[in-house]
Amino acid sequence: MSCLYSLEALQQEITNHPDQWRPLVFTNGCFDLIHAGHVRYLQTAKALGKTLIVGLNSDRSVAQIKPYSPGMPSRPIIPQQERAEVLAALKPVDGVVIFEQTTATFLLETLKPEIYVKGGDYTPDTLPEYPTVQAYGGQIELVQVEIPSSTTSIIQRILGKQPEFKTL
Repeated sequence: MSCLYSLEALQQEITNHPDQWRPLVFTNGCFDLIHAGHVRYLQTAKALGKTLIVGLNSDRSVAQIKPYSPGMPSRPIIPQQERAEVLAALKPVDGVVIFEQTTATFLLETLKPEIYVKGGDYTPDTLPEYPTVQAYGGQIELVQVEIPSSTTSIIQRILGKQPEFKTL
């Protein structure tokens, strides 16, 4: 898969060909069950720069971020390689890098993207990567979520715990 990188390979690619990559936009997340909210978010992120890299939480880090809850399946639902494949196939995504940590701080310190994008449900106070991006002089864009959906709410609907269905 040409869009799936190790951090080292991606860093080397960006260093060797900065004019093809920069300004670099970066976002990260679990992306467990891809839905229209994810797609619109990624389209908005990509429009902010030349290329979009998605940091994908590994299976282990997803399990840490989203611990087991009684009555719910363990997370992630989809294995990391399959989540990476789906993300890499999306038009706005230029690269995917899987990471083991629960935050993207190390990736940001390494890649130093010009623009770091997260959902509008974050604030500078609740975004753990905020100090890192500020320290190297990057820009943070908090993007409003157009479609208020989440993997958790989709799972709850499948399990019959959230009966209402909202159309686009």
